[in-house]
Amino acid sequence: MNDKQLRIQLNQMVKKYNTVQFISNDPISIPHLFTKKQDIEIAGLFAATMAWGQRVTIINNCQKLMKWMDDAPYEFILNHREKDLRPFLEFKHRTFNATDLLYFIYFLKKYYQTNDSLETAFTRQLSKEDETIEKALAGYHTLFFNDENAPQRTRKHVSTPIRKSACKRLCMYLRWMVRQDKCGVDFGIWNQIKPSQLICPVDVHVYRVAREYNMITRKQADWQGALELTARLKKFDPDDPAKYDFALFGLSVSR
Repeated sequence: MNDKQLRIQLNQMVKKYNTVQFISNDPISIPHLFTKKQDIEIAGLFAATMAWGQRVTIINNCQKLMKWMDDAPYEFILNHREKDLRPFLEFKHRTFNATDLLYFIYFLKKYYQTNDSLETAFTRQLSKEDETIEKALAGYHTLFFNDENAPQRTRKHVSTPIRKSACKRLCMYLRWMVRQDKCGVDFGIWNQIKPSQLICPVDVHVYRVAREYNMITRKQADWQGALELTARLKKFDPDDPAKYDFALFGLSVSR
């Protein structure tokens, strides 16, 4: 398959899967429960962080979490009291447990007390001239754990390109927040990061499809692999390479 044929096929898959019909069965359905910017940011962060395993389980656990936050995550984060956190002591999603969850809540409360949007947690180390979001992800990781209360165990749930991770879940989260189109899936509520800077989320399934279609030569599904894949996708759309996440997801599902 040559590049022209591949581009046509990928664009067809984007058109098929970048639709609101797929929202209800995807973790992005969690932030779609809300309309307030900060609610979307918080719900999206939790949904992306826990987006591994069976999708039904991911969605159910996130819905449980939102219910415990009275379906108003921003209000809860800012104004909860210690007694309000008791239900969270029983929370568990795979290896993401109450210790991790409580630190996320602690960080978010501390952050939103002095910041209006979680966007700046990613953009303070990023410039418009940066080719990718690499500095944004590394800067967010540093900020997130720059606290004496940060549990060591929680580091495995917040990836960073500094450790060569593909950062699949954070790349997906930024896609949700940054990409803008008229399809109604991604939110496009952040404007300090350019869509052209986004990195296509890479997990083992996307990696296999990318290798099958000769879009990647890297032998590991790591940060360098994600960079290589995104560089290839930019040949098809330099301004919005992350839109092909929909296509690669669709191709992996079909297999």
